[in-house]
Amino acid sequence: RLSKLDGLDLRGVAIHIGSQLLDLSPLEAAYTRIGAFVAELRAAGHTITHVDLGGGLGVNYKAGDVPPDPADFGAMVARVTRDWDVTLMFEPGRVIAGNAGVLLTEVIWVKPGVTHPYVIVDAAMNDLARPALYDAWHDFEAVRPSGERMVASIAGPVCETGDTFARDREIDLVKSGDLAIFRTAGAYGATMASTYNSRPLVPEVLVDGDRYAVVADRISAETILAAERVPDWL
Repeated sequence: RLSKLDGLDLRGVAIHIGSQLLDLSPLEAAYTRIGAFVAELRAAGHTITHVDLGGGLGVNYKAGDVPPDPADFGAMVARVTRDWDVTLMFEPGRVIAGNAGVLLTEVIWVKPGVTHPYVIVDAAMNDLARPALYDAWHDFEAVRPSGERMVASIAGPVCETGDTFARDREIDLVKSGDLAIFRTAGAYGATMASTYNSRPLVPEVLVDGDRYAVVADRISAETILAAERVPDWL
């Protein structure tokens, strides 16, 4: 039907089968089917010039995750698409940004618990939403580890059940005032952050060796509240 419409030309197709994939075989199977589909479209008279292969390559959020090497992914794509004669496009996403970023936080209090203590940190679900939304895993490590370990749950200061980063996890021993990081926060970290509970957005700092620069300023609670207006008829 599309081929008979004036002013519209089908030039490309796109595919995305999922995210955080730790195996190349599902991607290869999907790309093989897309290659056959491109051939069918061309046989029907369409001129296909572009194929978007999407993204989905996973990263190692925790020990035991063995994501595909991008070089192996590239070799697979080159092999599967060698006869397609198209411009390939990619949306690699977290495989580029994920492990490039960490969320730095300070331990406010180590709260005693019935079985294990709670490590209360000044970061919260508004700063890194993935654990609250998806029960996602982010490694938690002390900036200056002592070598001692503890089992604890990790929670933020927002009054929400979902403001929990980990439950009964073995972590570095920490105490009030210690600095710690949540790893692999470079993807879906700052981009999903919010000002929930009027919490300021954290600044973003780019680090390169011994150089650093603030690349996104903190948005303070005062700035957030200043944007609100009360109608004169209230």
